[in-house]
Amino acid sequence: MKEENQKKISGFSSMRKRDKIKWIAKNFFKDPEVVISELSSYWHSNDEQQRILDGFSENTISNFPMPYGVAPNFLIDNKTYCVPMVTEESSVVAAASAAAKFWMERGGFKTEIIGTKKLGQVHFLWYGDPKDLKDHFTDAKIKMIKDTSEIAANMKNRGGGILDLELLDLTDKKKNYYQIKASFETCDSMGANFINTCLEEFAKTLTEFYQKLTGKDDCIEVIMSILSNYTPECLVKAWVECPIEKLGSFKNGMNAEIFATRFNDAIEIAEIDPYRATTHNKGIYNGIDSVVIATGNDFRAIESCGHTYASENTYSSLSHCSIKDGVFKFWLEVPMAVGTVGGLTSLHPIAKRSLELLENPNARELMGIIAATGLAQNFAAIRSLITTGIQQGHMKMHLQNILRHLEATDKEYEKAYLYFKDRVVSFGTVRNFLNQNRQIISQTDLKETN
Repeated sequence: MKEENQKKISGFSSMRKRDKIKWIAKNFFKDPEVVISELSSYWHSNDEQQRILDGFSENTISNFPMPYGVAPNFLIDNKTYCVPMVTEESSVVAAASAAAKFWMERGGFKTEIIGTKKLGQVHFLWYGDPKDLKDHFTDAKIKMIKDTSEIAANMKNRGGGILDLELLDLTDKKKNYYQIKASFETCDSMGANFINTCLEEFAKTLTEFYQKLTGKDDCIEVIMSILSNYTPECLVKAWVECPIEKLGSFKNGMNAEIFATRFNDAIEIAEIDPYRATTHNKGIYNGIDSVVIATGNDFRAIESCGHTYASENTYSSLSHCSIKDGVFKFWLEVPMAVGTVGGLTSLHPIAKRSLELLENPNARELMGIIAATGLAQNFAAIRSLITTGIQQGHMKMHLQNILRHLEATDKEYEKAYLYFKDRVVSFGTVRNFLNQNRQIISQTDLKETN
């Protein structure tokens, strides 16, 4: 019990970062000095940059590095991009790059912004006469918009603002439960803070309006006011298409026609089977999340929204395929609420570089770039699955990680890359290769000694 009490602490957030690390290392690790040195080694060498990073979160003690890569040769809407991607999965960037190059030679990716509407909600309980609530909502709506005019002024000047307020009666689902469903246009910002600020002001006005109308303080009870990360009307479409014969030939002797047919079959399976669709869509978000993180946007919100969108009826594929009149077409539609100004996009030093690398796109352009990357990732995955199988390329990319885990030397790296050029890679096969190679070297050294 005494040892457990030492793990309790008050005022941790106000401690200096170095003192936080010392306390953690002393109470939770076997080698405190090693841990202190290691965690400190990941601090940014530039104090100002580290101060910025520390400000993004709470109780920061170090940084967690992630690989920052790029996928070149993305032709999107007739413009060539080098797309920044942050991911720890080695095959993701390689796959996206390969798919980008494949489609660059066949017209590239096309995109269309279907909508940019974002949503928020005021959830409340109504204890008065429902007729009073509904009959006077138009007046309440006018008052809510008026009371947020100052908050919305800058956004309105940029071409955005509050689009509409709708009263929803949900008493069939929960007793006394109503909702204000608000829609917004936030232009080039993701707009979370703007939306939430408006919603809280709506809630205040709504309460005051109806309390005054009914003369009763207990007629309405606001439960919460918060944006929704489900934005089915903030939607982007990305697609590729070409005549089937232009697809070329593939590994294992597969011709273009067989490839197109099998590819279409694979997509149809993902459309009808939720077990396959889950992994299928995860692959799409391997690409999407990588670009979202690199540009300082919220990958958690974007991915949760996408999976909800995929569940509109039963969980299904976000991408689709068609073969018609000799033309192969592959596309996806995904909700995509991103920003290019404000938040981390304006603060994170690498996020700013990512946007500069993309030639400073606006939010609509970034939606298209991200969707195209997700589609490229999906194409590469399906192509592997229906030709060579996913493991051949996937494990080749992981060979370096396996060699590092097994503490291979530089010479062993070179020999392993050559040996596994045309062989199946697995942890076991790499370990056996290294063991055999090391035994040969040991026997050679022993003979020379004798």
